[in-house]
Amino acid sequence: MDAPALSAFMAREFSQVADDFELGEVTPQGLRLWLKASEKHLRPGGTVSGPAMFALADIAVYLAILSRIGPVALAVTTSCSIDFMRKPAAGHAVCADVRLLKLGRSLAVADLLIYSESEADPVARASMTYAIPPSR
Repeated sequence: MDAPALSAFMAREFSQVADDFELGEVTPQGLRLWLKASEKHLRPGGTVSGPAMFALADIAVYLAILSRIGPVALAVTTSCSIDFMRKPAAGHAVCADVRLLKLGRSLAVADLLIYSESEADPVARASMTYAIPPSR
């Protein structure tokens, strides 16, 4: 799936949150997804919350996988490890740069870095594994 197809999939299947995200480029290694962080994504202290960054990571990896295998709605997260390294500033979008490490028949493994548009260094790092349902 290319970027327009992935964006259409998001709008159709995840209409409740699709407007929070903007798909950047789809690359041979993965993709870039932006979270348009707003007031609802903040935690006390004026920073983007951990759950909001987890959602960004989860959706970014999911879309990276779908960009390779097509619209498989039942591909699901089986494992996630996320390290929060810096506090992203409120009022700035954050983006996830995904790199697919393995795309097999039943599992996909990816690493990603999350950046705040206001900082050069990553604010979080995650490693995720997805289960891919068997083909029928």
